[in-house]
Amino acid sequence: MRVIAGIARSLPLKTPNGMQTRPTSDRIKETLFNMLQSDIPGAVFVDVFSGSGGIGIEALSRGAKKAYFIENDAAAIQCISQNLSFTKLEDNAIILKQDAVGAIHNIYEKTVDIIFMDPPYASGLEKSLLIGFSNMKYVTEDTVLIVEADLKNDFAWTKEYGYKILKEKCYKTNKHVFLMREE
Repeated sequence: MRVIAGIARSLPLKTPNGMQTRPTSDRIKETLFNMLQSDIPGAVFVDVFSGSGGIGIEALSRGAKKAYFIENDAAAIQCISQNLSFTKLEDNAIILKQDAVGAIHNIYEKTVDIIFMDPPYASGLEKSLLIGFSNMKYVTEDTVLIVEADLKNDFAWTKEYGYKILKEKCYKTNKHVFLMREE
């Protein structure tokens, strides 16, 4: 795994040992960031279930002004810290070492531009998080929320909590669901 583009381009990233995390492949990460490229410069980015930190680090490398990394696994947190140090992007990073649902209350920003979450599949945590985010003042009508999920996961329920689905980008085994608050 590596940083695809930006100031840390081509630098390799460490990943935690074991099966606790599923790093997003370089190909899928590149596709995701190609879709977001005009939204990243100057953005406040939140990477929930950060794992190795690869998604948030990619955002920082491409010009995000700040990235939050939310993770509660000790090995993953160590990996994120090492990757941020190696890429020299730690000055613009905040690591929240706690469970995701609790951590969203510890983001102190006027607005957040992009929230990316990759919860364990079939955990149901995306629902808890989207409900939680719907009550956060920093999630505005301009905030893009992206959920990495199993292909079979249906997000029609999000309308009930004030979200609209902008698009779904499907890959072989998973998908990215792009959401925004209804105006």
